[in-house]
Amino acid sequence: MRTIQFREAICEAMSEEMRRDEAVYLMGEEVAEYNGAYKASKGMLDEFGPDRVIDTPIAELGFGGIGVGSTMTGCRPIIEYMTFNFSLVGIDQIINNAAKIRQMSGGQFPCPIVFRGPTASAGQLGATHSQAFENWFANTPGLKVIVPSNPYDAKGLLKAAIRDNDPVIFMESEQMYGDKGEVPDGEYILPIGVAEIKREGTDVTIVSFGKIIKEAYKAADELAKDGISCEIIDLRTVRPMDHKAIMDSVKKTNRLVILEEAWPFGNVSTEITYQVQSQIFDYLDAPIIKINTADTPAPYSPVLFAEWLPNSEDVIKAVKKVLYR
Repeated sequence: MRTIQFREAICEAMSEEMRRDEAVYLMGEEVAEYNGAYKASKGMLDEFGPDRVIDTPIAELGFGGIGVGSTMTGCRPIIEYMTFNFSLVGIDQIINNAAKIRQMSGGQFPCPIVFRGPTASAGQLGATHSQAFENWFANTPGLKVIVPSNPYDAKGLLKAAIRDNDPVIFMESEQMYGDKGEVPDGEYILPIGVAEIKREGTDVTIVSFGKIIKEAYKAADELAKDGISCEIIDLRTVRPMDHKAIMDSVKKTNRLVILEEAWPFGNVSTEITYQVQSQIFDYLDAPIIKINTADTPAPYSPVLFAEWLPNSEDVIKAVKKVLYR
């Protein structure tokens, strides 16, 4: 099996689906002539031409609306945002049109569209470029929300998203585009809504997703030196959420820590906490701990930013706390 970068996995997924289906096209800022802001569409303009790989002005509301409207004519657009921070300018098209067209048309108009781009922080980018919006979009009926953490999952899930007949929010990370991982040569598709146990364990369940899950792996390596066995679940899909995978794991370990790069109020980890305590409370041997960013806008200072963002030490402390060590 070959090893490729995250950005290459994204490019392969889009290119393969565009070869398979002429209704698929890519549109967004710098996706064509510049090969993508993060080079995730490298070479696609040369292969598919300007009618299917389309550069746009800095007008997220406009090209988002064009994408949504084009689904009504049989197209299957991929709309790339340079960052999901910029999606706020066009969020009306996502929330009030893409997510609701099927219902409001009585099922006459499905909306097979993928909105993709990086989410959350990426170093010293300041308060307006370091925000996680997974829970915002997951709060909207009609949207599916995918947040992969590695090249293999990214390719398989993006292909599934492009083929889906409902709108999908596909969230990446600027700090993962260079990550390398094994990806098969042949075609494969991963099911939306299925989490994966990345590491088997017996003492505590750690649930996470996206790039922050790397901190869970680091913590698990350190905790293993103390004889603590961590089971790590990668959600992969935030909505629909694989509750069964989480519940089955917690029934085994009896303890749960959730790691999420988002503000602490009303986020994905809050929902997981509610579902676990309401459905399998009697299996818990300790209160659930959720680890989030500080409840402030992201600071620019690297010293403050390090304090703001969750890390492996936070995970280690949380695991030891639920184990009463």
